[in-house]
Amino acid sequence: MGPVGSPGIIRVVVADDHQVVRAGLERLLDGWPNVSVVGTAADGAEAVRLTSLHHPDVVLMDVSMPVMGGLEATRRIVASWPDVQVVVLTSFDDRPTVVEALDAGAVGYLLKDSDPATLRAGIESAAAGGSPLNPRVARSILSARREQRSEPSLTDREREILELLRLGLANKEIAVRLGITVKTVKTHLTSLFQKIGVLDRTQAALWAERNAPERPIIDER
Repeated sequence: MGPVGSPGIIRVVVADDHQVVRAGLERLLDGWPNVSVVGTAADGAEAVRLTSLHHPDVVLMDVSMPVMGGLEATRRIVASWPDVQVVVLTSFDDRPTVVEALDAGAVGYLLKDSDPATLRAGIESAAAGGSPLNPRVARSILSARREQRSEPSLTDREREILELLRLGLANKEIAVRLGITVKTVKTHLTSLFQKIGVLDRTQAALWAERNAPERPIIDER
């Protein structure tokens, strides 16, 4: 491990369950004059312990590890030491994992096939308050945001219920109008809320008002 406590030195904890990867990263990072590896962890629980012990500037966090996964470790580190910057370094680039990592509090997401220059720039960016993202990861996030802005895929029944919500009908009234049970109405509402990204009836009604078609979905005759 390199020198610690020197001005301008970025102190890093490396968390990865593969010993070869940990050793390789430690050797690479300690070869840079402005970076010092202050600890290496084989699992998420150890990463949390080393963060408590060394209070690093940056934690390079793998996702899949034994004892405690990287995402849970990220949540705990961010909750206890918000000034410690967690950068996920993994081979997983699927959108759900990326989103969950960022939701857990990671400030960056890099892939293990990154070249040394990209890794170094990511560590420096995170230490300086930036959010380093692998280009593939960034495109995935942008794509997800575009999909969220697009028209949600609602069933005909969900559209009927949404329109009746917009008109101010209660669940029992909706059930009578559509000839279904109140329980079925609630089931459709749960699915509907998830699809349009709202938490309750009021938000759903407002969403329906903003996105109401020119012609009513429900025939009021």
